[in-house]
Amino acid sequence: MPKGPLGRSTGGAGLAGDRVLAAGSTTRILLGATVRGLRGDDCADLGPAVGFARFSGAPEPVRRAAAARAAGRLALTPAQVAEVDAERVAGWAAEQYPARRWPGAVLGAAHGAAAHLAVALGVPWLPAAFETTVSWSGGTVDRPWAALDHGAALAGRLLAGNPEVHVRQVHCPASRGAAAGATVTLAVRWRSLPGAYARFLADRLEPGAPVLLLDDGRTWPVRDEGNGHSFQVGSPASGLDPVDFHPDAHALRQVLRSAGGDGARWEPPDVTSPQAFAEHGVESGFAHGLDSWAGRHGHPVHRVLAPQPDALSAATADLYRQWLRRAGKTGDRLVVECGRLLDPWQVIRAGLVPYWCENATRRRVDGVEYWLAGSEPFSSVDVLPEPPGVRSPALAGLPQWLAVAGFGRRRRALDRGAARGYPVATVPTRRATEVLRNQPYDLPVAPPLAMTEALAALREAGAAQGLLVS
Repeated sequence: MPKGPLGRSTGGAGLAGDRVLAAGSTTRILLGATVRGLRGDDCADLGPAVGFARFSGAPEPVRRAAAARAAGRLALTPAQVAEVDAERVAGWAAEQYPARRWPGAVLGAAHGAAAHLAVALGVPWLPAAFETTVSWSGGTVDRPWAALDHGAALAGRLLAGNPEVHVRQVHCPASRGAAAGATVTLAVRWRSLPGAYARFLADRLEPGAPVLLLDDGRTWPVRDEGNGHSFQVGSPASGLDPVDFHPDAHALRQVLRSAGGDGARWEPPDVTSPQAFAEHGVESGFAHGLDSWAGRHGHPVHRVLAPQPDALSAATADLYRQWLRRAGKTGDRLVVECGRLLDPWQVIRAGLVPYWCENATRRRVDGVEYWLAGSEPFSSVDVLPEPPGVRSPALAGLPQWLAVAGFGRRRRALDRGAARGYPVATVPTRRATEVLRNQPYDLPVAPPLAMTEALAALREAGAAQGLLVS
């Protein structure tokens, strides 16, 4: 397969797309993993080159300070926010893919299964949103009002040049630790189909090729004053509930103490929408824009709505197992990926079944345990637990990860490199590649999956999980 222009920036005004997308964000990692998988490359060169394993045994203040400094170095400056061009980011994402005709496309929420589905289908994946971080000089993890004030000013600058987006600010010490006091996290969601995406689909899709839109149905309390900027304290990805971010919550005190904050200063802003879609949800305007474009150009659009990440992960794993068996392979070797530790091409090369955990929280690990308990046994189970780099009462311990590996009948492997320094160390995406390269070859690879087959398998496997497929 010909190689695409990986890392090349779209011309025009504003910051380059690769500067705007937060380094190490799920969206950026999944985009890079999908591009590489489609061209037959693994993820050995993907993600930051240096982690913080050397700080895993350091005193907490030293480790926190190192994490905050690293986050600040990678973030945009407040002055650069005005140079963000969301259309240019969309163009940068689209042009990562080789210039050829595709039999379909996957768009929508950032989920590891999206990358695996796209590679199995032999089609590109394009995100409906992107994450960027901005430095916050003098910030603190324990003052969400201050975070809101600073973030609102930044969002105003971004929205002034990008009226077609919505900016969701997420202040979550549980998932970001000390970095939540050094940077502001903005999830930028397109409220219409970007022009760069429309051009890409028009120029690169085969006539009548189907488009699959993936959406994240999780909700969270949000403060939204209707000016294009909304704010949420905490996140579903934290593994905690909204009530756990109440000033009197024991879990919050643990989180803030670990992140270097003081629970006595925590005063969250009032919310206006108790159950708004959380930061990974797809804007309705984006979906409507895709429908409108597809209707004019003769492309069917299918939707998959996941109530929880586990539903799509489980259905995709079941789909892979069926697909591999139809191709004459065993479908009996499972890899449990986590966060940024994934490699779609190595999964395809080795004939593995992938299950992606969003992160290392107990809820996500419970999800894979429940799925395994109700599935036909696997002969081997390899587990890649991504250390989140923070401490939280919501995290799964290594014994629970070992219990996941224990579902393997003959092989039960927990990656020691990822487990070393867990949970406060960090490891790059290439760690998954290093581990999966040791899996035996299972060639030739299965022929590309047809969209009709994928949709049928997702409907069948996802029904019990609450997955909605249309």
